Parts: sequence; structure tokens; C-alpha cells
Amino acid sequence: RHAADFQLSIASVTEDSSNNGLAQDLQLRAQKLAERLKCDAVVSEITAGPGTVNFTINRELLAKTVLQQVLKDGSEYGVRSELFSTVPRQKAVIEFSSPNIAKKFHIGHLRSTIVGNFISNLKVALGHEVTRINYLGDWGMQFGLLGVGFQRFGNEEKLKSSPLQHLFEVYVQINKDAEDEDTKKLAKDFFRKLEEQDEQTLSLWKQFRDFSIEEYVRMYKRLGVHFDEYSGESFYQEKSQEVLKMLEDKGLLQKTTKGTGIVDLSEKKDLSSFSTVMRSDGTSLYITRQVSPDLAAAIDRMNKHSWDTMIYVTDKSQSNHFQHLFQILKLMGYDWAERCQHVSFGLVQGMKTRRGEVIFLEDVLNEVRSRMLQNMASAKTTKETEDPLETAEKVGLAALIIQDFRGLLSSDYQFSWDRALQSRGDTGVFLQYTHARLHSLEQMHGNEQLTDVNVACLQEPDAISVLQHLLRYDEVLYRSSQDLQPKHVVSYLLTLSHLAAVAHKTLPVKGSGPELAQARLCLFQAARLVLANGMRLLGITPVTQM
Repeated sequence: RHAADFQLSIASVTEDSSNNGLAQDLQLRAQKLAERLKCDAVVSEITAGPGTVNFTINRELLAKTVLQQVLKDGSEYGVRSELFSTVPRQKAVIEFSSPNIAKKFHIGHLRSTIVGNFISNLKVALGHEVTRINYLGDWGMQFGLLGVGFQRFGNEEKLKSSPLQHLFEVYVQINKDAEDEDTKKLAKDFFRKLEEQDEQTLSLWKQFRDFSIEEYVRMYKRLGVHFDEYSGESFYQEKSQEVLKMLEDKGLLQKTTKGTGIVDLSEKKDLSSFSTVMRSDGTSLYITRQVSPDLAAAIDRMNKHSWDTMIYVTDKSQSNHFQHLFQILKLMGYDWAERCQHVSFGLVQGMKTRRGEVIFLEDVLNEVRSRMLQNMASAKTTKETEDPLETAEKVGLAALIIQDFRGLLSSDYQFSWDRALQSRGDTGVFLQYTHARLHSLEQMHGNEQLTDVNVACLQEPDAISVLQHLLRYDEVLYRSSQDLQPKHVVSYLLTLSHLAAVAHKTLPVKGSGPELAQARLCLFQAARLVLANGMRLLGITPVTQM
């Protein structure tokens, strides 16, 4: 027997909360209510459960309504639901990825990239206007050191052909001499010249930045990610000074005995909580993310984009920084600080490639691809695909994303290639495999436009399970839109794939009469459409052969 389509909990509708419903009492009320309710054209059965009233929808209506809706709305299925009718269309600025030039692109940056991309995709799907910003670590004393390093060990050709790797190597090399007085002085000089906008120095720095961005754009493209704006700390040097002056004018900036500039954030004004906005020598030491450029950037984005919500996606070690940032903006009189949000995530342990530690985004992409290719080559079921490299990469990325998105974003997890790339079980590989199978089913049966199909014959429990699940897609989107967690979508798609896989076995298209075959095709097409929609939201490109 099937679970009911809808369930009403009696406890939720009984006024009298005094005796708070003994089990038998609720059971009785449920039975009484169930007896008084009448079935109609929509509801075909009403029964009482333990403290609940269960409603079963007319099966023909269920099949007709769901399948018509999915095939009519296509990629907008679920988004057009009345659940979203009261949600205002908004402008959102989303800052994510944000690596540091000449430093490692670590797994935290990767998480930020895929999470930010999901949030952006979801907002766009729901009709919001989204600006995706990549805020690069492209300024600070480290560029003094990098400049000196490049003058010593740099190579123009390598800078052009593989900037990320070359700058990283130069930076590692010069860091060995970082304590040497002579190097220190040169680095300071280089950065001073940079701050004074010396032409030659600036032009070298600009090359570092431009070539790095070019290569990042290529890597992000492989990930299926793009940005509307490559911003960075360098944009806000002058504006940071202006912000410090504003803080001073508003009497919010205090100097410590050491000469450091701080803002008191405590309730009682006793400095029990404060934020450092300026070092004693007036420059920023770039150990952590800087408060003053971030203040300047937030104000600037408000002026430029007049957004309704601004979201920063970084790991949870930066939670304090953002709490402080939002508090200072509020103290400065910017009420919109309340519409800023920090979406934080946990740490990933154990992501290594065969060559060792992950240093560049490219390392991860290549590793995913080569491991997946190997799996595909050794699998018996694999047909020859047209572009095995491309397919391996898309399937591998799906594996990576699903492993990352299965839990709450805030939880840490242990990364495992073997677990991620399993073809059975709750993995991205399984989602891709299901999508490819459903796609080839459509191809085999002529891919004709299904019109006037009589879907009323879809009465089998396995068909009903798929239909019921398709019906709930909008609720899942709604939940994710509320808390920005991808896990709701992930578990929905994994369940959809399992249900579709079962139905694929028990409800053959081949060898059934034309009417039944058409109806089943219709069901599988709807399942594939919703699966593809959900995968795309998560940042996965569905493959059609595997």
C-alpha cells in the first residue's frame, strides 16, 4: 500500500492544548474527523492514522496534473509554484571563491566556489537579479615580496603560459629569503612604490593580476562557474582611507597605546569586543582578511548595485570577521547591514591528489577527470562515449559536488575519492548514470513529442511513487531558498533517481502496448527533466551518455 499523498496532524489543529492530546484521544479525534470528511473529484480516499488524517489524491488526476505541469513548465517547473508567488524579486550580490594571487587555491576556495555558484543559480532560477563577485587577494605586503621574487627568479614566458603555477613557485622561492634584511628592505620598497602608483611597478603587478585572472576564468569554465566582476582588495586602497576618516569623524575610531586603530563593538563600551581596523604603521598586515577594504567594498557595492541582499560565502573561520564587519557598518549608520549575510561552511579533510597536496584548482579538475576515466574504462557497462574526457570530467565533478553538498554546509567532513566516485549508492555518479539511462530511453523510442498521451493508465505503485515525488519538488526548492542549504535538493534528486531506477526495471516501455508505452515514456521524460533541472541548480552538467 502506498503512503498517503497528504497528511494532517490532528495535534496541529486542536485548540485545547491543556491535556496535550493523549495518544488514544488523538486517535479518536482523527477517526471522527476522517468520518466527517467527504471525498471529491480530487481526493479519492480519506483514512485515519495514529493521530493523523491521511488523504489520497485521485490517481488519474495526480498523473495528469503532475506530468502536464512538468512538461509544460520545463526548466521552470517548481519555480512557478504558488509557494513563490509572494516572494519579492530582489537584487542579490554574491561574493564567493575569492582566492589569493600567488598562493594556493585550497579546498576552502573550492567549497566557496561551488556553494556560491549553487546559491547564485538558485536565486537566478527564482527570478532574482544576481551579481557574482570574485574578491581576489590581490594587494598587500606579500606583493612586495612577490615583486622582488619575480625580479630575481621570474620568467616572462612562464608568467604568460602558466601564471598561477609560476607565481606560486616564485613566491615559495622568495619566501626562503624572506627573513634576510636585504630582501625585506627591497620588498618594502617594492610595495611602497606600488602604493605610490609607480608606473613600472604597477605595470608588473597588473600583469600578475591580469594573467592570473585569465587562467582562473579558464579553470572556472571547466567547473561551470562564471563571475560578473573580478574585484579585489586593490580596488579599495584609497576608499579604505576614506572609511577610516569616516570612522574617525563619527568618533568610532580609537587609537591604542601602540597606535593601532580599533572600533569598540561592546554593549557597555568597555572594549570587551573590538575590531582592529588599522595597524600602527598605517598599513594593513595581510594575515587575515582586512576590515577596512571590506567596509569600503560593501559601501561601494551598495552605491553601485543598490542590492537587496549581499551574501559572502567563506569558511566558518571567518565568521568573526563578518560579524564585526556588519556591526561596524551598523554603527556607521548603514541600516542595510542587516541585509548582509555570511554563509559559512565547514572544513574538508583529506583531499589529496595522487601527486600529493592540492595547490591549484586545476589539480582537482585533472584528478577528478583521470580517476573517472579509469573507472569508466574498467566498467563493463560503459559504451563508447563520443568525448570520454568531457564526460569523465562532468561525471567526476558531479561526484565531487554531491559529496560536498550531502550534509549541512557548516559541518566538516572527510573527503574520499573512492566514496565520491562509486557508481552505486548516493553519489553524483549515480545521478549522472540515471540521467544518461533515462535520456537513452527517450532516444531509443524516437524522442517524439508526446501529445495527447493518456497517462491515466499509470496506476502501478512504482509509477505513483515517482509522481508523488515529482509533485514535491517545489517544496524542496522552497526549503533551500529559505536556508540556502543545497542538501535538500541533493537528497531529493538521489531519491528521485532511486525511484526512477526501480520504475525503469518494473515498468518497461519496450513490449508494452502503444498507449501504456507512451504513458511510461511520459513519466520517465518528466523524471529526467526534473533531475536535470535539479542537477543544473547544484552546478552539475547532466551527461547524456556514459
